[in-house]
Amino acid sequence: MAHSRDIVRFSRNLEEWIARQKMMLETLKNADARVRNSDRLEIIIHTRLVFDYMIKTLKAFDNWLQDPFISSNIPRDLLLEVWSTSLELAEELLKLDIKHTSDVKGIIEKAAKEGQLSPLLAQLQDLGPQSRGEERERRGPAISI
Repeated sequence: MAHSRDIVRFSRNLEEWIARQKMMLETLKNADARVRNSDRLEIIIHTRLVFDYMIKTLKAFDNWLQDPFISSNIPRDLLLEVWSTSLELAEELLKLDIKHTSDVKGIIEKAAKEGQLSPLLAQLQDLGPQSRGEERERRGPAISI
């Protein structure tokens, strides 16, 4: 059984986590206007920073759900809320990936037909479809639930 001071320390850690997450949420909201007026490189850098933060948050959330102290004390309705929200996030992520990948595929195919590929992409194209297929596979395996 947890001691009172352990619960106080645990509660304090949770308060700090919540404060950091709220601060990051505000930072992201404030960054949106700046990023929208940035050049392509800045947009890529900021997007990757957001991806990195999301990955870290997802990993922390996954660790949280694996902790027996936490999981044994979370009521079923809260677990269902987490499931529903996680499902919505996954669906939106998949929609984004499908749209983005389809759009990029079309842009590259059109540019290739018109001889407008950037020199870097033209060199990648010379490597052949096998190399590009292997790269796409590394992007992420399919999973089933």
